[in-house]
Amino acid sequence: MTNTDSQNSTIVKNSIVTIGTFDGVHVGHQEILKQLIDISENEKLASVVLTFFPHPRMVLQKDSKIKLLNTIDERQDILAKTGIDRIVVQKFTKEYSRLTAFEFIRDILVNKLHAKIVVVGYDHHFGRNRSANIEDLREYGLEYDFKVIEIPAKDIANVAVSSTKIRKAITEGDVTIANKYLGYNFMLTGTIVKGNSLGKTINFPTANIEIKENYKLVPKKGVYIVSSNIDGKDVFGMMNIGKKPTVKGKKKTIEVHFFDFDQDIYGKKLQVNLLKRIRNEEKFDSIQDLQHQLKKDKEAALEFIESIKNE
Repeated sequence: MTNTDSQNSTIVKNSIVTIGTFDGVHVGHQEILKQLIDISENEKLASVVLTFFPHPRMVLQKDSKIKLLNTIDERQDILAKTGIDRIVVQKFTKEYSRLTAFEFIRDILVNKLHAKIVVVGYDHHFGRNRSANIEDLREYGLEYDFKVIEIPAKDIANVAVSSTKIRKAITEGDVTIANKYLGYNFMLTGTIVKGNSLGKTINFPTANIEIKENYKLVPKKGVYIVSSNIDGKDVFGMMNIGKKPTVKGKKKTIEVHFFDFDQDIYGKKLQVNLLKRIRNEEKFDSIQDLQHQLKKDKEAALEFIESIKNE
């Protein structure tokens, strides 16, 4: 079972550690983590991921508009599913960013994580102003008795390309491509809040999702086929991201209509998985036209859901 630790907790001795933001925990990351777990089993070491939150750019660049593929809770959940023994979330602060390379090695990697092997990319930099590199890490390894394993340049390039491609795909609404690179369905996690209840009046009641993490990347406006697990049961539906121009909506909302579902879920925290994008958000001439389109959307969604159930 994976254990998740705050930056202050004690980690088991003798570990193999990899370090990174791991936003998305996509197929490139998963390949590296698989290698880490294989080595940990062969060497009888605990596998540890050292990750950071908030994202360094959020702390060091005040005007940073960076949007992340996962909230920190989502990231931890996905990392846990890879089979890693320990996830250590290091709180990234200005004070932490001022640690020298020596202090980072001594205080974090050696005294806290008891690293015997450290796995990093060829271009890994660390310490104050990111002044130290993999060669410096190897020097410290000789002093503190840990080995450094370098992730090949091509693997690191694949990770970087995947992250860029995934963010671009999500921004453009192409969740099909994003899901392929993630190795799982892109998700939005939030609390169900009261909306204006217009959906009920046209037989398409919706649950409004409020995402509190403003750094979370939200896909392009439009209509998506989605799934969720509510009280242990998989439910499907369709989701609209946008301003609802037909009814002169003013602010962007995220609303889900679940099929064959009438449970009261207000106040619940829900994870919604995006399976496919159906269409752009449109302004219709009347509520009747909107209702007609929603029926067509539902038919398309049900057809798609049936096709993936039969795969």
